[in-house]
Amino acid sequence: MAANPALFVLGSFVAACSATVERLPRAGESLQAQAFLIEPGGKGLNLAVGARRLGATIDGLFAIGDDALSALAEPALVRAGLSPSMLRRLPGPTGAGIGFTDAAGENCLAVHPGANTRLGPAQVREAAAAIAGAALVLAQFETGDAAVAEAFGIARAAGTRTLLNPSPFRMPAPAILRNSGILVVNAVEAASFAAALGLAVPEAAAAQLEPVARALHARGPDLVVVTLGAGGAVAVPAGGPALVQPALPVAAVDTMGAGDAFTAGLAVALAEARPLPEALRIAAACGACVVRERGVFDALPDRAALAAMLRGAA
Repeated sequence: MAANPALFVLGSFVAACSATVERLPRAGESLQAQAFLIEPGGKGLNLAVGARRLGATIDGLFAIGDDALSALAEPALVRAGLSPSMLRRLPGPTGAGIGFTDAAGENCLAVHPGANTRLGPAQVREAAAAIAGAALVLAQFETGDAAVAEAFGIARAAGTRTLLNPSPFRMPAPAILRNSGILVVNAVEAASFAAALGLAVPEAAAAQLEPVARALHARGPDLVVVTLGAGGAVAVPAGGPALVQPALPVAAVDTMGAGDAFTAGLAVALAEARPLPEALRIAAACGACVVRERGVFDALPDRAALAAMLRGAA
């Protein structure tokens, strides 16, 4: 197995605000929050930090704006053991998001991507050598299509494997999907794919998700993974049977960021050439670590926390 694999993350940086409430607010309603947290976040940052804590070597790109929120970025990268040289300062606001978590640990959120969508092909081409030399290139959709397409095109030409988490969801352009080796989505995103492909919208069951995954295989990805929250995850490799990974039994406090932790764990495990069933269990354990705590940045597990979770679930 390849220790300390090199990953390239086409990242996103977001000033993440989250409020803990008894229940999610209805339209037109104001609620008093029990807690409020501001932390460095963004799907891309979470993927990079999560993978770094699991031992991967990380390179990447993160766009920030020229406003006050951008000051959160460099200290966050340094604290996570990531190089601030990955930051690109662009005109306009830094990405920001707000989320609500209810008493059951369920959440909803909205993200304004800000500078993340202004990261473009020119900046990506400057990192072409790092992309081509990585074991795996990761991207998500808090970044614009042009940057993702450029990064995945460079990776494909170099024979480098890619992973796409198309969240917040939009239907990937055909070129992006064609150059995506691994596709990781949640149940809502899987249903969006099904609708876009003219398929029956699946429920959260392997038998219903598999036709969607098989249809996606024909458009590029050779591995489709659907996360199902407390229902675990389903992985459908091209040419192989669907695999079901149950969620690990933990008391959920806050599910925010669980999918990012899962994806980071999966990426590192696959880059280490671990078998898919083992990689799925590692990914599930990473997600379980995060839901036990409020917030995401500090909850993303390192190797010791991952090992403890796996031992406890054995």
